[in-house]
Amino acid sequence: MPETSEAPPTARGAEAALRRVDWWGFPALAKERDAKAYRPKALDDRLRRERTRTEARLLVDARRLGIRTPILYDIDLARHRLILEELPGPTLKELLEDSRLETELIASATRSFGKALGRLHAGGISHGDLTSSNVLFPDGPAGAPAFIDLSMGSRSPGVEELGIDLHLAESDLRALHPKAETLLKAFYEGYAEGNPVGAKDVRQRAKEIRSRMRYV
Repeated sequence: MPETSEAPPTARGAEAALRRVDWWGFPALAKERDAKAYRPKALDDRLRRERTRTEARLLVDARRLGIRTPILYDIDLARHRLILEELPGPTLKELLEDSRLETELIASATRSFGKALGRLHAGGISHGDLTSSNVLFPDGPAGAPAFIDLSMGSRSPGVEELGIDLHLAESDLRALHPKAETLLKAFYEGYAEGNPVGAKDVRQRAKEIRSRMRYV
């Protein structure tokens, strides 16, 4: 396999470790799902394999919709591993927390984010773990966003799953920026443009989800 020798992880999430590798001269990330000792081995292997396969399929499907995601270079189901393009640029979370950036620029970025999410939803895909850390801006805040880590997403999701995506996005925008209402207005304008048919129903479901969460 044309990658560098084993290197220590550059990042570790709840489910997987990421490390930088070289893929035929291109900077890439190897994403390998960790085994979970608390699960029976057969179940653990099946879940890791399914989530690896799901992420690979949704990354490719999203790109077919014209939405930027890391290029999938290779998949190794036996090792529960993907080799992915390493995208540069700040995350949406980093943009929201950067006090040096003008609100107008951040609003433009959140509008682009909303439009891309709307297109994803209109194309029949939910993200499943839509935190602001899973949205990158490889060309900076004036460029198009890219979605990463779609392993918890779904093909042909119900309105509940789409509403959860919106709920998570709105929660981060409210929590991370002092002018959240301005950003939310831009975000939902973009979302309606990307998902003109389904936006109203998904927004209504997101509102219901927020109401339920208040009583949990």
